[in-house]
Amino acid sequence: MLFKLSLKNMKKSFKDYAIYFLTLVLGVAIFYMFNSLDSQQAMLDISNSQREMIKLMIEMLSFVSVFVAVILGLLIVYANNFLINRRKKEFGIYMTLGMGKRQISKIILLETILVGIISLAIGLIIGIFASQLMSILVGKLFEADMSKFEFVFSTDSCIKTCLYFAIMYIAVMLFNTITISRYKLINLLTAIKKNEKVKIKNPILSIIVFLIGAGILGYAYYKVTGGVQTISSASKMLPIILMGIVGTILVFWSLSGFMLRIVQSNKKVYLKGTNMFVLRQINNKINTMVISMSVICLMLFMTISILSSSLSLRNTMQKDLKEMTPVDINLYKTANLPEKITEYGTEEVFTKEQREDSRKPISETLINNGYNMNNLKDVVEIELYATKEWTIKDSLGAYYETAKEQLPFVTYDATEPIVKISDYNKIAKLYGTEEYSLNDDEYIVLCDFDNMKDLRNNALKIDGNSKIINGKEYHSKYNECKSGFIAMSTSHTNTGIILVPDSFDLKEEWKEQHFLAANYNAETEEEKEKIEPILVDTDSDVVKSINDNDIELEGLTKIAIIQASVGIATIVVFISIYLGIIFLIASAAILALKQLTESTDNRQRYIILRKIGCDEKMINKALFRQIAIFFMLPLVFAIIHSIFGIQFVLSMMAGLASVKELLPSIIATVIIIGVIYGLYFLATYLGSKNIIKEE
Repeated sequence: MLFKLSLKNMKKSFKDYAIYFLTLVLGVAIFYMFNSLDSQQAMLDISNSQREMIKLMIEMLSFVSVFVAVILGLLIVYANNFLINRRKKEFGIYMTLGMGKRQISKIILLETILVGIISLAIGLIIGIFASQLMSILVGKLFEADMSKFEFVFSTDSCIKTCLYFAIMYIAVMLFNTITISRYKLINLLTAIKKNEKVKIKNPILSIIVFLIGAGILGYAYYKVTGGVQTISSASKMLPIILMGIVGTILVFWSLSGFMLRIVQSNKKVYLKGTNMFVLRQINNKINTMVISMSVICLMLFMTISILSSSLSLRNTMQKDLKEMTPVDINLYKTANLPEKITEYGTEEVFTKEQREDSRKPISETLINNGYNMNNLKDVVEIELYATKEWTIKDSLGAYYETAKEQLPFVTYDATEPIVKISDYNKIAKLYGTEEYSLNDDEYIVLCDFDNMKDLRNNALKIDGNSKIINGKEYHSKYNECKSGFIAMSTSHTNTGIILVPDSFDLKEEWKEQHFLAANYNAETEEEKEKIEPILVDTDSDVVKSINDNDIELEGLTKIAIIQASVGIATIVVFISIYLGIIFLIASAAILALKQLTESTDNRQRYIILRKIGCDEKMINKALFRQIAIFFMLPLVFAIIHSIFGIQFVLSMMAGLASVKELLPSIIATVIIIGVIYGLYFLATYLGSKNIIKEE
């Protein structure tokens, strides 16, 4: 009997609360999808570095899944609470008919088990098929060989999903049992006649609290717009986060009384149509959901910021890769190794062979260690110099103190890399970048790292920022930094290179580094991939010979940079999408469940509206506006938060994420939020409309 009753109740729940089940199914499907990436063997047919990146991504997703499980668990408990409250009268009737609390708990237990089994089954089916598309996407992003792609079911992911959701449902069962045990018959039977207690807040107090909350948020916005310039550690970030949370709660606490008073002051608006009814309904919701609305707002804020910033990071890195990797390989080696280095009380002694090799060009070192230079073409070798007479601090001049505050991670006592103009032009010609010319008393500063570039530009505007080196005065040819770089990288991270005329007296002891740039002597990517391991793979005879001779030859290759960049960007994007969608679903589901529950509780009020002459069109319009405002309030505040939050994130990722790439990211974020949030809004409106319709 109890099973039949549970089955009947479950069918009714599916009809009235489809959003609850939809959320469970989506949660299961998404959880399975993002935890089954390691099962697709086709992705393993890639390079070692890409394989390590995928392994790292899977490990990070596993950690993130624990957090996601907690979010989904809280969502399920929260949603279940609404369902239980909705059925108080039903439970009261059961008790009147002689059913005990233990039997009612058994009914709820059976319903929870049935709901869990059905949602898990449907969610896993959707997740299994969707995970195949996810595997293809990951394979494409990592440029993997997909010829071995096949339909795969991940047993580990399935077990993990079932285990996590079983724990969630057990928590729901315990919550239900405790809740039922505390119910009294009289309260259950009269629950439908009771509304949540709503106190009309003092308008003066509401305005004061609103202004305080807005002031706290304004100060937090001011602090984060400085980015790394004002926030240099986690200890400074924590108070700003707390201010954002407190300010949001205060604004939502005061909003109902504040908004109600403002609209009431305009009688034409307040008394027009069903505005008074809609406003009172919204006032009631905000009053009873201050913490919930604040949490939803913050989750939406995190969704917008995470998605926009991560997509901007990926777009920027993809765009910069072509520009910042113009050749196949860069090699560099320390020049003029001393007999010993004493630092922090330790002594490092270099061998005679190491010191002699440090004075040789890189090409000679390669040949001496068995490398065939025919593997390379377009070879350009230059030397980089440095002197303690010219440091970053010297270049910044009057802006040194400002730079320390804004970029505390820079070592300002470090020497500036100095390159002859003719040597740089060789590199620029090979890279296809702009070449420069200098008079005998001029120099040029190259810098493309935005934060440092702004500081250097300010310093260069001060009387040419003249420098006296070796008794001769030099001044900057331009009052701003010029674009250019020597070493390849994933993005614009060059913090400064000084170009000097060939007549500049560069002493031999100033020589700091040998540098080589070249292309592989190959036409196709496959041929390049065959040449690459000779100088990269630790098992290569050339690399072994170099290591055996204790030669510190380092370098970067175009293939390695692109693979690492794609891997990092993909990891960030996947985790961001994972968290963003979960936060978005949780936010929309809570709003939807609250609205559906209130629509059920407020059916009598809509009956009264019909009795006083409101037709169905007016009632549906009132319902639509009510739900629209209810959904839009936390979203609007989240958008305001994200305007400043994204600025902070971009300043923290300077050189990696660009404001120029933000617009496509925002458009993609708007589409994602619009689809999911819009579907929940539409489902909520249709569900509420069905609940309040006249029978």
